[in-house]
Amino acid sequence: MLARIQTLYLILAAILAFASSFLPFWYFQTETTLVLADFSPLAEAGLVHITTLYISSILSPLSGITALVAIALFTNRKLQSLLLTSLMVIFVADILSGLTAAHYLNVWIENSSAMAAEHGPGGGLFVMLPLPLLYWLAMKGIKKDEKIATAYKRL
Repeated sequence: MLARIQTLYLILAAILAFASSFLPFWYFQTETTLVLADFSPLAEAGLVHITTLYISSILSPLSGITALVAIALFTNRKLQSLLLTSLMVIFVADILSGLTAAHYLNVWIENSSAMAAEHGPGGGLFVMLPLPLLYWLAMKGIKKDEKIATAYKRL
C-alpha cells in the first residue's frame, strides 16, 4: 500500500485539499479587508454567494477524504480509478463554486460601496491548483500497477 507511487500522490493531494479549507480563497480590499474562506459567508451578499460557498466548503474536505479512501482501496484498482475520476469532477465543482461565490461577493461589494474593490486570489486557490496533476499522476500509477498485475497473472 505505501510502497506504491500513487499513494504518495494521493497523500499529497489529500493534504492540499484539507489545507485549502483553512486558507482564504479570495481577498477583497475596500475600506476594510474581506476574506472569502470556507464556512464564512457574508449573509448580505445573497443566497447564491452563501450556497456556492457552502458547496465549496463541503467539496474541499470531501476531496481529501476521498483521496484517503482511494489509498485504502489499493487492492481494487478499478474502484480506485473510479474514485480518482470522481475526484477530478469534485475538483472542477469545487473551483467553480469557489469562483462563483467570489464573483457574487464582488458584485455585492461593488453595488454596496461607492468605490471599487481591489481583489485577488488567496492561498486556498493556489493550494488547490496542483490537485488535478496529482490525481492524473496517481491514475497513471494505478494503470501501471494494473499492467504489471495482468502480466504477472499471465505467467
